[in-house]
Amino acid sequence: MLTHTPFLLTGTRHGRPFEADATYRATGQPKPVVVFVHGFKGFKDWGHFPLLADFFAEQGFVFIKLNLSHNGIVVGGTGDLEDLDAFGRNNFSIELDDIGQVIDALFAADAPPVPVAEMDLSRLFLAGHSRGGGLVLLKAAEDPRVRAVATWAGIADVDQRWPQPVLDEWQRTGVVHVPNLRTGQDLPLHYQIVEDYIANRPRLDIPHNVRRRLRQPLLLVHGDADETVPLAAAHALQELKPNAELLLVPGAGHMFGGAHPWPNGTLPEPAHLVAQQTADFFKRQA
Repeated sequence: MLTHTPFLLTGTRHGRPFEADATYRATGQPKPVVVFVHGFKGFKDWGHFPLLADFFAEQGFVFIKLNLSHNGIVVGGTGDLEDLDAFGRNNFSIELDDIGQVIDALFAADAPPVPVAEMDLSRLFLAGHSRGGGLVLLKAAEDPRVRAVATWAGIADVDQRWPQPVLDEWQRTGVVHVPNLRTGQDLPLHYQIVEDYIANRPRLDIPHNVRRRLRQPLLLVHGDADETVPLAAAHALQELKPNAELLLVPGAGHMFGGAHPWPNGTLPEPAHLVAQQTADFFKRQA
């Protein structure tokens, strides 16, 4: 039987609570730990992500997934995007700090969310989907506690290189909106995300950090039919880190066959392939 343990954190910088959970088979023996980071407009229980947690737990890992604090999910809420003000106030620095806070909680001497006997934190791995893939690259580059990294349909840069007229109008109005086709919502993005990137560019520059600072083994996974993040992103990341392993999934789109809600009790076939190859990659780093 698998153990599912939810836990709650409160952002040390912003004071907003956010949820995470751990899935593992309690054996009293230390197991490698995977922290999984969702992407833009995503959340920890999107679609087939809970099945991913179970898969990795069955493979002998402790699997941690989190809701980034400003992803629009409300603790105790509907479980879907509903706090659009928080969504608009999100930025990459906040997200990196959220991931760091989860890692710090695992290493806490006093009452970590998973019993110490169940975790081998010398084998701490990060996996991220889409924008979350970019985040785990940046977090690993700044945190030597991370042993290895996997990106699934990961972005290669957070700099969108918006045309200057777009930036000028965005700064003037303070906000732009992006559609969420799944829910029909118009999601706000406040101009502060641009200001945060400019102010923290050394920390948030994916190409620079992957080329100069990322020392850990890296697995790049991408569907060759990705309709959201072009396949060129995976090739760009491999050029930055030539010893990275590259797995191209034939016919797979951005979500590797998944959707929300996900009505089936098994992983979609492309996602199962990604999970198995990622688990094997992490096991080789032990």
